[in-house]
Amino acid sequence: MIASLRGPIQFIGSDSLVINVGGVGIRVSVPRTVLEDVGGVGRSIFLHTHLIVREQELSLYGFESAEDLQLFEVLLTVNGVGPKVALSILSTLSPELLKSAIMREETAVLQRVPGIGKKTAERMMFQLRDKIDVTGAEAGISLVTDVDADVIDFLTGLGFSIVEAQAALQNIPREAQTVDERVQYALQYMDQR
Repeated sequence: MIASLRGPIQFIGSDSLVINVGGVGIRVSVPRTVLEDVGGVGRSIFLHTHLIVREQELSLYGFESAEDLQLFEVLLTVNGVGPKVALSILSTLSPELLKSAIMREETAVLQRVPGIGKKTAERMMFQLRDKIDVTGAEAGISLVTDVDADVIDFLTGLGFSIVEAQAALQNIPREAQTVDERVQYALQYMDQR
């Protein structure tokens, strides 16, 4: 099994990278968070990987941290969640937000992920409850209120990822209470990045 890869990036695709390892270009599907951090072609990268062997293909999935890889592997244990959906989850939700949603049984957070409907979200909640360590999730992410959910919906509607929207929410002053005020601060935060 291929446990990790290190090498220069040859190509950056919409959902994958081609990494040169010993003169061989290896395609690795990665979450959007990895694509946003790679820098560019020619830069060296290290990824923890998971190889999926199917009758007609070999697929390699790569992650920046061992924790993200472990979370991906746990997501694969859920009935109806394959590697593409698991990758979509990790592209859309930060690990902390995912753990927080599971701890609080907030299926609406999972339903924001493309490819996950209400039944799949409920099945995930049920099956992941005992498999994912949610200790620290309470402290890591504050409860998402209805106002914050509206702000996240607005920002994701503008094309920002849920991870970016969550980061913006964490930088909004507490005195901003209305949706309009919170959106304004969130957009100012996005402008400063």
